[in-house]
Amino acid sequence: MLNRNCVAVLLFASLPGIAHAAESYTIDPAHTYPHFSVSHLGFSTMQGRFDRSSGKVTLDRAAKKGTVEIAIDAGSISTGWTKRDEHLSGPDFFNAAEFPTVTYKSSEVKFKGDNPSSVEGTLTLLGVSKPVTLSIDAFKCGTNPMNQKELCGAAASAQIKRSDFGMKYGLPGAGDDIKLVFEIEAYKD
Repeated sequence: MLNRNCVAVLLFASLPGIAHAAESYTIDPAHTYPHFSVSHLGFSTMQGRFDRSSGKVTLDRAAKKGTVEIAIDAGSISTGWTKRDEHLSGPDFFNAAEFPTVTYKSSEVKFKGDNPSSVEGTLTLLGVSKPVTLSIDAFKCGTNPMNQKELCGAAASAQIKRSDFGMKYGLPGAGDDIKLVFEIEAYKD
């Protein structure tokens, strides 16, 4: 016959989500690519990316909660043409000397079933902070077959207007609507 303490422990352990804790992940800068696309004078779509980023992700899949924090080195912009990269990192656009970091910090992670589906958060660019919702387009966790470490990966995207953050140079020729994409891989701590 079980005593009351044993019954209480068994009951507590069987409740969903109680025995699970949030797991912490560190973004792998070698496999994380924040990038963007923008109309160039209506003739083509220019692509760019940032080569240096860092951050943390926490996930509690049982409780359907999580956090995301990403820091992007604004001066690491890369479009494939050095002269354009210098202009984009200068005062007309990202002003990396005065605002060296672009950040995204979540306020809520929403789930659909067992996987995160969107992230509500704040994007800070040029010292201006605005709410931005990232739609999670792909998500997967598992073991990296190369190094056998636990890893999660995601592709998340959002549409913003650069003018909302004070980036107005070249409007309307250089587009105001920017598609942001965060391709992220993060290893479990």
